[in-house]
Amino acid sequence: MPEVTAALVKELRDKTGAGMMDCKRALGDTDGDIESAVDWLRKKGLAAAAKKAGRVAAEGLIGAAAADKAGALVEVNSETDFVARNELFQALVRTIAELAVKGNGDLDALAAAAYPDTGRTVSEEIGELVGRIGENMVLRRVARLSVANGVVASYMHNSLAPNLGKIGVLVALESTASADVLAPLGRQLAMHVAAANPQYLDRTSVSAAALERERDVLRAQADTTGKAADIVERMVEGRLRKFYEDTVLLDQLYVIDGESRVGKVIEAAAKAAGTPIALTGFVRFALGEGIDRPVNDFAAEVGAQLKN
Repeated sequence: MPEVTAALVKELRDKTGAGMMDCKRALGDTDGDIESAVDWLRKKGLAAAAKKAGRVAAEGLIGAAAADKAGALVEVNSETDFVARNELFQALVRTIAELAVKGNGDLDALAAAAYPDTGRTVSEEIGELVGRIGENMVLRRVARLSVANGVVASYMHNSLAPNLGKIGVLVALESTASADVLAPLGRQLAMHVAAANPQYLDRTSVSAAALERERDVLRAQADTTGKAADIVERMVEGRLRKFYEDTVLLDQLYVIDGESRVGKVIEAAAKAAGTPIALTGFVRFALGEGIDRPVNDFAAEVGAQLKN
């Protein structure tokens, strides 16, 4: 059997546009014959799916799952919101999220994981569904949180179905308090994260570079007042508190009551429970964030079609 070299895999990828692992498997199953490997991919719908891979997939769903003191979020994108309402697509995202809970938060490992009852990997199952539905789909990202003691709570905003929606949040609470105490607290904190979109867990999570960049901006703003240098520095430090209150979760005003700081809410819950409660991590996924969406000139498209 010929060796499946990186050059062969690249050649097959260039010819079909299929994924690297799919190409490697196709070559392995066809003794390294390129044309047979192309047919192998086509038969499994993977080459056909690859033709759609150039399309921007910015719709889709966030999926959430939790089990055994762990939780996971996944984002699976599609081209249109219509597909997000398809039951087959929803089942795919839900299953991938459940697999992610058992994983380690690594995207490549999740894509290569066995998809239940199919004999295919997650990546292959996505390709299979692309062939059936006719839209590009992408497993974009995954995040996983776990605790030694406590709960990982989740919240889904704009939910289309249980644990499926447009904004997903995980919150990890480390504590020996009962689940009856931690679960509702965790859900409310997750709702807060969905609404307030914090960037950091606590002040120590803010990098020195980010802090210095903010100071530079605030200093430049304060300099325009013409105040003395020592007063400018006091102004900078005062305005820096506002930066923390806007971006740091524990410093934010709790959206549930509109009065308390999140850190104080957790302290009060710990006092009532009679045991420490620590918010050790959070994750917030908003569907499509960071994806460059093409700006279509609809009038130009119509005009071009009329000329043909």
